[in-house]
Amino acid sequence: MKTAFIAALLFSASLPAVAAGADPALILKGQYAARAGDCVACHTAKGGQPFAGGLPMETPIGTLYSTNITPDASGIGGYSFEDFDNAVRHGIRRDGSTLYPAMPYPSYARVSDEDMHALYAYFMQGVAPVAQPNKSSDIPWPLSLRWPLAIWRKLYAPDVAAWQPAPGADPVVSRGAYLVEGLGHCGACHTPRALTLQEKALDPADGEQFLAGSAPLEGWIAKSLRGDHKDGLGSWSEAQLVQFMKTGRNERTAVFGGMSDVVEHSLQYLSDADLTAIARYLKTLPPVAPQATPQVYDPQVADALWKGDDRKPGAALYLDNCAACHRTDGHGYAGAFPALAGNPVLQGADATSLIHVVLAGGTVPATHTAPSTFSMPAFGWRLNDQQVADVVNFIRSSWGNAAGAVSAADVAKLRSDDLKHTSGDDVGQVTSH
Repeated sequence: MKTAFIAALLFSASLPAVAAGADPALILKGQYAARAGDCVACHTAKGGQPFAGGLPMETPIGTLYSTNITPDASGIGGYSFEDFDNAVRHGIRRDGSTLYPAMPYPSYARVSDEDMHALYAYFMQGVAPVAQPNKSSDIPWPLSLRWPLAIWRKLYAPDVAAWQPAPGADPVVSRGAYLVEGLGHCGACHTPRALTLQEKALDPADGEQFLAGSAPLEGWIAKSLRGDHKDGLGSWSEAQLVQFMKTGRNERTAVFGGMSDVVEHSLQYLSDADLTAIARYLKTLPPVAPQATPQVYDPQVADALWKGDDRKPGAALYLDNCAACHRTDGHGYAGAFPALAGNPVLQGADATSLIHVVLAGGTVPATHTAPSTFSMPAFGWRLNDQQVADVVNFIRSSWGNAAGAVSAADVAKLRSDDLKHTSGDDVGQVTSH
C-alpha cells in the first residue's frame, strides 16, 4: 500500500493541469499504463517535448520518425476513442492506412479495454499539447508504399482480443504475462524477426523463439530473456531481476543501450508488485539450449593477472583500460561497475553490444531508488580495431566465460556504423587511431 501511494504521488506530480470534469483517477491509471508501455521513450525526440514525436528509428527498410501523440491538432487532438484504439491495437491510421510495425500493435492487440480507455483519457486530458508536425519517413520507394503494409498486418498481426489468463494460472505470473506480452511489448525488441519482419513468436505458445534475443539494431543486441544460463536469465534470481528493472543495476550487470531508456522512462515507475510479476513470469520461460548446471567461475585468468602474467592476448589492454573498475577477477563492484565474469549479456553468439560499449561507452541512468549515475568512458578514440577485438575476446573467454571470438573486421564495421550516426563532438569518441 505504501509503495502504491508513493507511486501515485510521483505520477500525479508530473501531470499537467487537466480539463474540468476529467476523471483524475482514470488519467492516473492511463499514465501508469503509458509508463508500462514506455510510450514516452519512442515518441520523444532527443531534447524534444514529451510525446511530440520526431525520434528517428532505424529499421531494416529505412528510418522512421515517431509521431506526435499529444492532444494538439498536429498530433492526436482530433482523435476519437475509436481512432485511438484503431491505431494502438489494430495498427490502422486515422486515414485508414496501416502503420509500420515499429508501432508494436501486434503486442498491443492484447491490451485490455479498461487500459485502452485509461490511456485515451491520459493522452487527451493529462498530456500537454505540443504543436509539432510529424516528419515524413526516410524510406526509399517502393518500400515506402503503404498498401503492402495492410497485407502484412492481415498476415502477421493477431486479432485484437484482450489478454486472458489460463484457467488456474498463478495470478502473479498471469499479471506478468500481460505486462510482458502486451503493454510492455518486450518481444518487439527481444524476439528475433523473420525476413518479412514479423516477430517469430508473440508468446510462449508460439515457440521457443519468444524472447530469445534479437539481431543487432542501432548497434545493440536485445539479449535473451529465457532461462539459458550462459546468455539468458537462467542464473538470475527473481530478486535480481526486480532490482535490475527498478534500478538499472544489480550485482550481475548494469543497464546500457536501448534498455537504459526502458528503465529510465518505464520500469522504475512500476509498482513492486508488477516488477515481481514480470520477473516471476520471465523465470517460467525455459531455456532454448538447456544447460544442466550454471556456469562455473574459473580463477585461472584472475590468478595470472594477480601475479603480473599478462601473456594472454588482450590481458595487458584489459589491465590498462578495464581492471580499475571491473577488477582483475572480473567481479566488478556491485551496484556500480558490473561484473564481467559470468555476465550473460557478454556471452551471446553476437558480440555487437560489447564492442559498441567499448567503442562508445555508456551511462547507467539515475532512478528514484538509485539516484547515482555511473559512466563508462568511450575507448574508441584510443584503441584501434585490433586492440578492441583483443580486449573483447579476452573478456568473452576469461573467468569461465565461453563465447566466440571477434575480429578486427567486426570492430571496423561497427565503428563505421557508429560514425554514420554521430556528429560534432560525438565523432571523436568513436574514431580510429
